[in-house]
Parts: sequence; structure tokens; C-alpha cells
Amino acid sequence: MLHIARLLALGLSIVIATPAPAQPLTGVLKRIKDSGEITLGHRDASVPFSYLDDKQQPVGYSMDLCLRVVDAVKAELKLPALKVIYNPVTSANRIPLIANGTIELECGSTVNNVERQAQVAFSDTTFIVSTRFIAKRDGNLKTLADLRGKTVVCTAGTNTLARVNGLNQKQNLGMTILTGKDHAESLLMVDSGRAAAFFEDDILLTGLAANSRDPASWSIGAEAYSIDPYALMLPRGDAAFKALVDRALVEYFRSGAIMATYDKWFAKPIPPRGVTLNFPLSAPLRKAFATPTDSPDPASYE
Repeated sequence: MLHIARLLALGLSIVIATPAPAQPLTGVLKRIKDSGEITLGHRDASVPFSYLDDKQQPVGYSMDLCLRVVDAVKAELKLPALKVIYNPVTSANRIPLIANGTIELECGSTVNNVERQAQVAFSDTTFIVSTRFIAKRDGNLKTLADLRGKTVVCTAGTNTLARVNGLNQKQNLGMTILTGKDHAESLLMVDSGRAAAFFEDDILLTGLAANSRDPASWSIGAEAYSIDPYALMLPRGDAAFKALVDRALVEYFRSGAIMATYDKWFAKPIPPRGVTLNFPLSAPLRKAFATPTDSPDPASYE
């Protein structure tokens, strides 16, 4: 009887010691494993988040964060030779290209909001911006009231366009709102006199002005019209992939390594011209690094 009891105990211990079988891969991770490739969406002129350097290679703050995620994918899938493919995206096509599976991860300057969450998912917050406008310094334009009755521009496919339309109607400003196909064209429309001001996220306007042919000729408005979280964009409904992306970012934030990356792009000279943006780390972003969240609610960052 004692012998039988020992056998039963031994059998039980074997059952307990046997690891649970690994969950089968699904969704994005299965696609990456099967193909041996991951495709990153990047912008061409969203300085300093995602843009092309003098060698026409995508670089920037968001690109660095995406490559941290790529390292995590390599480790998770045991694919040290994982091939990274870079696919250019625009404000207008970035969401469809995520939704249809053309790209696995968008490394840009995309605001996480409730409307977009109906189509795509977002990582934990990577940056926080405010909407402002940029204008020629000699025009002395500082507030919305200064733009009453004037022509302004927003980039097509951005959430800024809807915000400025709302401000225009709510405050009865009588502005004519044009659209540029990208940020470079929108800035050119102001530089050439076709528009008085260009509305966009403050850090993007800072980058555009700093890299223009005459940085001193630009002025950014005094008023802020929003607080918006940026995040990496990924396919909706893929819990396993989102968990991996968030885990990679949270580990990076909490290790403190994110501060060196921030300084690299916002406090030091950046390619291709060695311009320094001098954009200090904000209190809301410091909070987001300390307590990561994927909330689209501006109140979460106040």
C-alpha cells in the first residue's frame, strides 16, 4: 500500500512539474513568425519623430522606440535574424495601412484618440503635445483672434483639421481652412503667402521651423488648444501583440533609458543639419513615463 502511495505521489509530482504547453501564435506575431519579417510604417518629414535623414533612411524618436519593440519581438519569437522592412506612410493612409495589415507598427507622430480607436489600437503613450499655430514673425499673429477672417492651413488626414474646423465654427472666426498634403506643403503655403498660419502639434511646428531655410522668420502662437497623447499605432484586437509592445516600452521607460533617447532627439543636435530643438521634457510626459497608460483622455495627463 505504501509503495502504491509513493507511485501515486510520484505521478502527481510529474504532472505538477510538467509545464503547460505554449499558447499557439495568432495574429500579428504569427504573421511575423511565418514570414520572418516585420514592417514598420514611417513618416518622411515628422521631425524629430520619424523622418528621412541625408541618406534617405528613416530616423527619429519614434523610430528608436519601434526598434526597441523589434528587439522584443526578436526575443519573443526567437528570431534574431528578423528582417525589418520600412514602409513610408502619410497622415492620410497610415490608419488604412495598419488596418489592412500592410504594416505591423506605425512609428510616427500619431495622436491616440477615441475616434481612431474604432479602427486601430495604440501602445502606451510615448509623447504629449499641444495644438498651436505657426506664422511668419513679421505678421505678429499670436492668438486665434488675430486669425479672424484669414486663410489658414492644416495637413490632410490629421486630427488637427477637425479641431480647427470646430474652433472656427464655435468662435465664429470666419477663417478659410485649406489643406496641405503633408506638413512640408502646409508650411510652404504659409511661407509663400497662401495662408496666414499653419495649425499642428507644437513639437512638429518647432521641428519644421528649426529645419526651414530661415528659422528666425517663424513664430509659434501663444495659445494651446489641446493636450494630446502620441503613441505607436498597431492593429486593433490583437491582445498578444499589444501586450508585447507595451511591455517593451514600459521596461524602457522604467529603466530610465528613455531619458537618453529624449535628450538625443529634443535637446541635442539632430540630423541632417545638426539643429537643436531645445524642447524641454514636460511634466505630463514625465508623468506618462512614470505611470504608463494608453488612455486617449487628455485629463489623464494633467
